[in-house]
Amino acid sequence: MDDLLGTLKAAAETTRLRLLALCAHGELTVTELTQILGQSQPRVSRHLKLLCDAGLLDRFREGTFAFFRLAESGASAALARVLVDAIPADDPVLALDLERLEAIKRGRAESAAAYFRENASRWHEIRALHVPEREVEEALLRLLPLDGIGSLLDIGTGTGRVLELLGPRAERAVGVDQSREMLAVARLKLEEAGLRHCHVRQADMYQLPFSTGSFDAVTVHQVLHFAESPAEVLAESARVLRPGGRLLVVDFAPHGLESLRAEHAHRRLGFADEEVVHWCRQSGLDCGPVVHLPGDPLTVSIWPAFRPPRRSVATPQPITTGALS
Repeated sequence: MDDLLGTLKAAAETTRLRLLALCAHGELTVTELTQILGQSQPRVSRHLKLLCDAGLLDRFREGTFAFFRLAESGASAALARVLVDAIPADDPVLALDLERLEAIKRGRAESAAAYFRENASRWHEIRALHVPEREVEEALLRLLPLDGIGSLLDIGTGTGRVLELLGPRAERAVGVDQSREMLAVARLKLEEAGLRHCHVRQADMYQLPFSTGSFDAVTVHQVLHFAESPAEVLAESARVLRPGGRLLVVDFAPHGLESLRAEHAHRRLGFADEEVVHWCRQSGLDCGPVVHLPGDPLTVSIWPAFRPPRRSVATPQPITTGALS
């Protein structure tokens, strides 16, 4: 009861309630929240710390920035959502806050769109070399259960397309990437798609900030060819898979386009089935049939792998004897 009272006290202040309501609408930085609330940064930071300490907000670092959002797990997460839902929708203070939030989101969208325009030609150039992305996406969907995939992690999420595609099947989805510019594009796309249960984080694919066995599915889409050590990426991907979880690796089959190395920073010119399967097995995964999608000149391969489910230990049955005659 003391913990509950402490959590309620942390929320029982006007500014902190406003912060909860704003963070329920997406991930926001201290600077953005300061602009919306019209208060000093030290004061806003103090309120945010109290809410995080109470478990009502989550805080994630992204380079020199820190993002805040409504807590997703823990004893106070459900209470945070109840408190936000209890705020009257026609509250004039909240209405003004949300207007200012929309202005900040428009600014984000303009920046993300500018970055996308500057880099789109590079992505389209590579896409022209292989099968249409729609075929790859349809193959991904076929390899995942129709009845939902629980929690999903997309490594090297880029613009967040895999989260857009698979997010509707997931209860919770996270995309990680090293590029803050890419993450800005991904956040915009997820907001536009209304996928509030999907979010992105800046993270190192060799040292994921998640505990072992955290996800039901992990995707590594067109990432391995940039990696210095693909085997380590797959080992880390396997680590965060739950028993019974599945890994989907999408990348190119071996090819000879040296231009991709010289002009697009590809470290590897595709992967043979044998080496990807070997890496997966080294990481304790079982492998399924590989899917090949031939293009001109690149072939896209999808390597599915699975974390074996835990074996249940049979309970010894008591030995019974028949009745003596």
